[in-house]
Amino acid sequence: MHDDRQLTEGRLTRFIDDVLPGALYRRRKPLQVQAWHVPGEPVPVSKALAAEYRAVEVPFPWGAPWSTSWFRVRGSVPPEWFEDGRLPAGTRLEVAVDLGFYGDRPGFQAEGLAFLPDGSLVKGIAPRSAYVPWPEGRRDHEFFIEAAANPDVAGEYTFRPTPLGDRETAGAEPLYTVRQIDLGLLDTTVWELAQDIWTLRGLMAELPIEGSRRWQILRALERMIDVVDPDDVAGTAARGREELAGALSSPAAASAHRVVAVGHAHIDTAWLWPLRETIRKCARTFASAVALMDEYPEYRFACSSAQQLFWIKRDYPALFQRIREKVATGQFVPVGGMWVEPDMNMPGGESMARQLVLGKRFFLEEFGVDSQEAWVPDTFGYSAAIPQILREAGMRWFMTQKISWNQTNEMPHTSFLWEGIDGSQVFTHFPSADTYISELSGAELAHAERNFKEKGTAGSSLVPFGWGDGGGGPTREMLAAASRLRSLDGSPTVEIDSPEAFFERAEAEYGEPPVWVGELYLELHRGSLTSQHRTKQGNRRNENLLLEAELWAATAAVRAGASYPYREIEAAWQTVLLHQFHDILPGTSIAWVHQEVEEANADVERTLERIIAAALAALSGPGERELVANARSFPDAGVLPLGVGEPAPAGGELDVRETEAGFVLSNSHIVVGVDQLGHITSLRDTTSGREAIPAGESGNVLMLHRDTPNLWDAWDVDVHYRRAARPIDGIESIAAGREPDAVTLTIRRRFGTSSISQVLRLERGAGSLAIENTIDWKEKHKLLKLVFPIDVHADRFAAETQFGHVFRPTHVNTSWDAARFEVSAHRWIHVAEPGYGVAIANESTYGHDVTRHTVDGRRTVVAVGLSLLRSPEFPDPGADQGEHVIRFAVRPGAGIRDAVREGTALNLPRRRVRGGHPVAPVISVSHPGVSVSSVKLAEDGGGDVVVRVYESEGARAEVTVTADFDAGTPRLVDLLERDSGRETVAFGPGRITLSLGPFQLATVRIPRL
Repeated sequence: MHDDRQLTEGRLTRFIDDVLPGALYRRRKPLQVQAWHVPGEPVPVSKALAAEYRAVEVPFPWGAPWSTSWFRVRGSVPPEWFEDGRLPAGTRLEVAVDLGFYGDRPGFQAEGLAFLPDGSLVKGIAPRSAYVPWPEGRRDHEFFIEAAANPDVAGEYTFRPTPLGDRETAGAEPLYTVRQIDLGLLDTTVWELAQDIWTLRGLMAELPIEGSRRWQILRALERMIDVVDPDDVAGTAARGREELAGALSSPAAASAHRVVAVGHAHIDTAWLWPLRETIRKCARTFASAVALMDEYPEYRFACSSAQQLFWIKRDYPALFQRIREKVATGQFVPVGGMWVEPDMNMPGGESMARQLVLGKRFFLEEFGVDSQEAWVPDTFGYSAAIPQILREAGMRWFMTQKISWNQTNEMPHTSFLWEGIDGSQVFTHFPSADTYISELSGAELAHAERNFKEKGTAGSSLVPFGWGDGGGGPTREMLAAASRLRSLDGSPTVEIDSPEAFFERAEAEYGEPPVWVGELYLELHRGSLTSQHRTKQGNRRNENLLLEAELWAATAAVRAGASYPYREIEAAWQTVLLHQFHDILPGTSIAWVHQEVEEANADVERTLERIIAAALAALSGPGERELVANARSFPDAGVLPLGVGEPAPAGGELDVRETEAGFVLSNSHIVVGVDQLGHITSLRDTTSGREAIPAGESGNVLMLHRDTPNLWDAWDVDVHYRRAARPIDGIESIAAGREPDAVTLTIRRRFGTSSISQVLRLERGAGSLAIENTIDWKEKHKLLKLVFPIDVHADRFAAETQFGHVFRPTHVNTSWDAARFEVSAHRWIHVAEPGYGVAIANESTYGHDVTRHTVDGRRTVVAVGLSLLRSPEFPDPGADQGEHVIRFAVRPGAGIRDAVREGTALNLPRRRVRGGHPVAPVISVSHPGVSVSSVKLAEDGGGDVVVRVYESEGARAEVTVTADFDAGTPRLVDLLERDSGRETVAFGPGRITLSLGPFQLATVRIPRL
């Protein structure tokens, strides 16, 4: 036989492109359309239904960027469309809508939502789902379309600056032209034929040319084209389906890979659109999902964000009730158990705990669902602390696929046990299809099988299917594909089911999965640790204020009978957790998003400061005594941890003097030498007398790097940034200063079009040097780092993460080490050799790099770089322009405990108050290496005190938690404050003794009597 494959496949392509689309609708009729353009922000449906509409002719232009238009659509079915009073067999009515779509990508352009005249939702309208069903049996019908003129901010992903991300610069000209709102008579046989062809063609393209199965499919498709008459597709489509029936009924091999397909719509809670648009994206997507569930009972749809369902409950209560009904049938599946899909590197430990507390509590209260699987497919890497936090919340499984984006190294596992810093393990799965927005194509399924790493020991993978990022979700075409792929020769088998069903199957078939220890580092998007500093600084500030607010409000409730502000504190947590979404906290959203976040963070800060002030006033009473409220886990100025008291005066020497070489700042604990350029040339602690700065090198050096990543502007820092850098040596002035209990050195510099004022501050009795940087930042595509060389021989360094710290190598022995050139740290970095170390603490910096270099050809030292600011231009051309204040502290002669305390002190600065008397702590913790993460009242409102502690040094600790109030017997609970069943060393009224392993987290609930 002659090889005519390419000729036949070309014929098939033309048939699909030129014949099928025009045959889907047997008849069409334009409907009557009226329009109302919303002046300003979107309005509730009740207001839109009462608006004054004007008639328009299709086609017509509409939609300035970010505007909303409503269309009233009316019409009737022509009598001639009926045969003996009925529609022709194999047909149904629907309205075909084209709002001016360009391309076929949903979620990144115009979107619509159809409503009935009573205000109830019908479904979303977008490319690939551009229809509205016509009610069965109705001759006349009316409905409304809320149309959003969302601009395509991403464009072709050139990452060039765009004005579209800010309402002030986006423009006012219409972006779209409505091209069609037609009643259509859909030929369901032609539609089914199109689905047959799509599935078989996609499978055929993935099969080997030499294999028989590929040719069987090709010949079946060829016969189909032969019998389907282009001039009478409706009359011959059934014959075409008959020709394909044999190819579609050939079952899959017994050894075929097994895919569990879960309907999904990844909806970024903010990204290239504002938060208010996300709410509408959720409504469109979820309305479409529940509509499809009525038509396809086997359909399962997983929804991963409690915040998004919270919005639906608030703004679309009727839709929320439909969702509740579908949850009860098992079709709508709440998953993930978190408030949002957060960044999982930067949020503090307590924030990660609250993501699960608030998320799981919402699912439990609203749906009776206790989610077991963490679901974060699109987050930019995963801290090593996550397994313990998940297990403490009662989670069993973890799913992501973002690690498939790694630039350098490929993860060796698909399913495995992920082990965290405390030894906790969670069963983890990476969908081998390498996507969370599958359309169940032949290419995706073939890739899922080829890419599956556990062949021979396991055989099942998960595939989330449905349009995502901008929402949309599964389509009827995807569900049709799934039904054809249940068992199809040459393809993995496809079964629609829930995530829970998949994980139970995967665990059962993989008896001894491999173990991956430590963080899941994403070798990409490293710049997200630094972009949009104001957003990150606001997050860190409010995380700390929340812990203070809860501590002092709980103490006031216990000590003074004050009312605990449950609602205000929960609302503040909800806002903070929302802003930890993985395109907000990383700084990768449009300007509009970050502007609103900064405003909201300021509101949260004001609320929390008011709560703190009221609680402390209730505690200390009226008076003018100078007091310190110490929210730290260790004494501050002689004030007990978690208490309020009179500070002890700082003692010891304090001096600043000018020398021939520059300046020397000193107190009883450290001596700092600074040269005339403002660089630190000497840093010694008086206990060891050892020099921390390598001879001939300088610390406190500002380095300005060229920062032009190849792609993903706000997301990425590429390693070549290191090869284009210069120190900022220019100095305008340097001046020493004295205060009663501190000495200072102020250094002013200019570089490019920017300026920086640095204040080096050494307080009496302090073991660290404070550095405050006030920066007027006006650079573009630059990265500013603050660099400290440290004279230690270290092949690893410690970086704080949630509820502990991780060690990372300073060397680049392997490709995995080399790829980890920019890493996350929370409040501190510690570099050390046995017997000596240096800690560098920060109050709002996450991006760090730690390298090693050789001195004199034989001795190695370490350099710590702290990433202060970036200036990407996409998606926000004005990212971080303007003034910033960024603080650090450097402590020589420091151990891990010192690092923990320096980081805590910088983030919980000394709070001075005036009052009438000291206040004893309500809680005390006996071990100095055990940190208190939270003191609060119980989530259920019952008034019990809840204390969360963790071992912070990486060592075992026996610790007693004692309540200083009339208390019952404490008990160990999980993050949701449910009894954990764990054993304790000892317990009694108001006291419990725990044996904690390294970095172990424990939550204690103490009844109040």
